[in-house]
Amino acid sequence: MQNKISLGFLPTPLHQLSNLSRKYAHYDLFIKRDDQTGLASGGNKTRKLEYLLAAAIEQGCDTAVTLGAQQSNHCRQTAAACAVAGLECHLIVRGEEPALPDGNLLLSVLLGAKIHYAGTEIADGSVEQIMIGLKSKGKKPYLIPYGGSDEIGILGYVDAMAELKQQLEAQKLEIDYIFFASCSGGTQAGILLGKVKNRIHSKLMPVSIQKPEVGFPSLEEVVLQLAEKGGRYLGLQKALRVSDAALIKGYDEAGYGVVTDNERQAIHEMAQMEGILLDPVYTARAFFAMTDYLQKEKIERGSKVLFWHTGGLPANFHYAREIL
Repeated sequence: MQNKISLGFLPTPLHQLSNLSRKYAHYDLFIKRDDQTGLASGGNKTRKLEYLLAAAIEQGCDTAVTLGAQQSNHCRQTAAACAVAGLECHLIVRGEEPALPDGNLLLSVLLGAKIHYAGTEIADGSVEQIMIGLKSKGKKPYLIPYGGSDEIGILGYVDAMAELKQQLEAQKLEIDYIFFASCSGGTQAGILLGKVKNRIHSKLMPVSIQKPEVGFPSLEEVVLQLAEKGGRYLGLQKALRVSDAALIKGYDEAGYGVVTDNERQAIHEMAQMEGILLDPVYTARAFFAMTDYLQKEKIERGSKVLFWHTGGLPANFHYAREIL
């Protein structure tokens, strides 16, 4: 197994959503709190970065480079992980430099990351140019993909499923459905592999957060490719199909990062009923999808349903006008 470094406070809590279980009376609702991983306000990327930064260090790298949106949770957690590991951090983000950073971008700056503003799109050429520039200065950079989603990063969620299994056994609990947000595919691929490896029978309910871009592979294809690579690495024999990576769609029509009444409703409901803060881009969209399924009884009555909270709290400060 690939080595990893310790970055998170694990295991993260698993507990019942008592008030929401009373509201959605035909279901027992639970939550897995990966918003509590502890690294710079937590989130799912911490688990991936434990493996990714270990790989960087093993290769003798002194710098990590990654990319994403200005409000990227992954970029913020990469900056924090690099601070812990003693690596220089470079973030390539879309858009122009704001007059004043806020939300995740503010935290990335505070954590010491060097920010490169790429304009409308992050082109492969601009990433290569930054890598070449770092090498010319005597640095040895390690490139981490969007969301930390590669065959190394997904191992964090293979581990997470083993952690979940231990918690379920300790609580004598069986979960029928697991809802979670899926965007770059790494978390979903790791959960899928972990389900197979640990013989967990819960049905996975990944919610699509971003509509596929024309000319690019579908998210199902991305997840399947990642899971197949990870499966070979782990020596798993089970053949996976595209149907194993099927997503819940239709809640992403507004586009990535566009806050609608759905996300706003989800944030207020979870906050005011359970004292738990979602984020406006990922977890609120996934949580709304889950509650919509419950209200419309799209899943069997009496089911035990788990919501996997993947973090993202700081983005609320950037989207304050949209969520209030």
